[in-house]
Amino acid sequence: MAYNYITAEEAAEIINNGDTIGLSGFTAPGTPKFVTEALAKKAEREHAEGRPFKVNMFTGASTSDHVDGVLARANAYNMRAPYQNVPDLRKRINSHDCHYFDRHLSEMAQEMRYGTYGDVDVAIIEAADINEKGEIVLGCGVGNVPTYAMMAKKIIIELNDKLPKSLLGMHDIYMPLDPPYRREIPIYAANDRVGSPVLKVDPAKVVGIVRTSSYDCVKPFSAPDEVSKQIGANVVRFLVSEYKAGRLPKEFLPLQSGVGNVANAVLYDLGESKELPPFMMYTEVIQDAVLALMQKGKCTFASTCSMTFTDATEEILFADINFFHDKILMRPAEISNNPEVIRRIGVIAMNTALEADLFGSVNSTHVLGTKMMNGIGGSGDFTRNAYLSIFSCPSVSKGGLISNIVPMVAHPDHSEHSVDILVTDQGIADLRHKDPVERANAIIDNCAHPMYRELLRDYLRLGTQGQTPHTLRAAFAFHNAFSDTGDMRNADYAKYM
Repeated sequence: MAYNYITAEEAAEIINNGDTIGLSGFTAPGTPKFVTEALAKKAEREHAEGRPFKVNMFTGASTSDHVDGVLARANAYNMRAPYQNVPDLRKRINSHDCHYFDRHLSEMAQEMRYGTYGDVDVAIIEAADINEKGEIVLGCGVGNVPTYAMMAKKIIIELNDKLPKSLLGMHDIYMPLDPPYRREIPIYAANDRVGSPVLKVDPAKVVGIVRTSSYDCVKPFSAPDEVSKQIGANVVRFLVSEYKAGRLPKEFLPLQSGVGNVANAVLYDLGESKELPPFMMYTEVIQDAVLALMQKGKCTFASTCSMTFTDATEEILFADINFFHDKILMRPAEISNNPEVIRRIGVIAMNTALEADLFGSVNSTHVLGTKMMNGIGGSGDFTRNAYLSIFSCPSVSKGGLISNIVPMVAHPDHSEHSVDILVTDQGIADLRHKDPVERANAIIDNCAHPMYRELLRDYLRLGTQGQTPHTLRAAFAFHNAFSDTGDMRNADYAKYM
């Protein structure tokens, strides 16, 4: 079949006010970059001429400034899901200029197929290659695009010449049947391949191909600071102790790691550990550190949804793709984050918290309980189903004005039932086999910053009733003190008693 090659501006004209769009990719990799920018300009023109123009945007996870940035600044979003991390969009969400709902990433595709969010009008897919049969070699991220492409009435392709066609074979596109017809997902080890190396679409739905040329534009993380390094060292120290005690199998277990400086610090420390064997990863995102671990032979395989590499690391990957080709496999989000597979193969989950409370609950999404930061992402998928669930965060932020260990989290994303280990720069709290008071003492002694320990012990002393001795009137004294004075150290329980 002969495809129609069009410009990004022509592609944007295919999209109408009120349309629902599904994008390929997961984080910045694999997401379109040019049609969405043209769409933002179209929205600005429509608004300037007094006409409404907003779309509903569904993705695999976060995107980049080429998508969420430009479209948020153009006020072109009606609805957005399931995850985001761009400041301009965050402002829209927190000011109620954009309807945003925060979903577990493993659930999104199935909910779409069952019609929870309506039809998909247009799917925009970044590709390394496409043939006349509609077989697409995707880019460096997959996300939920198999579902969006299947459901879409129209498909627009961004054919990116920065992506080598030799990416063929690094994807594993597998869609499970929907309940009640679903069978087991036949993944029994992180490196099992169960699906197709290409995304197959109906060629008749491809209304245009836009030629592009761009890397994924992932911003480099700053070098880990001393706090991040200490958190990383503590996580590795805990894993080594578990391994030596025989509570981890001698082959070790596959790892899942979140995104950011702390995650990178953990991975780099794992690479330096001589006490832990080489390992595989079963995760949703791999970062620059993973490629370095593969070159050292420390990470032998990574199953992921996205290769979230900086441009410099992406160039290293493409230049030596033959070496990495059989060591990385990209899957759809409902497979990379699938609870069944995570539980079966025994993933060790390592995620970050905004704050944790004395009894082990974690807030990973809302600053001071009200302002959305990014979203829950895949942390819930992994946390609830992991062999071990580890959460980490700095003990304090803003030079000590904020304690990230608080009496009660202001927004609960992960309850104490799902959190096994809490790690800060101060130390490690093993919350397993402990009752609530024992958990609280372990967290105060090992994870809280010294400047807040007595305040937290004072809160624990207030509680005299029940298994979990919260004093609800004073539970948010830390948060109220910060709102009133800008310093949680000014928390005064007596004001609420």
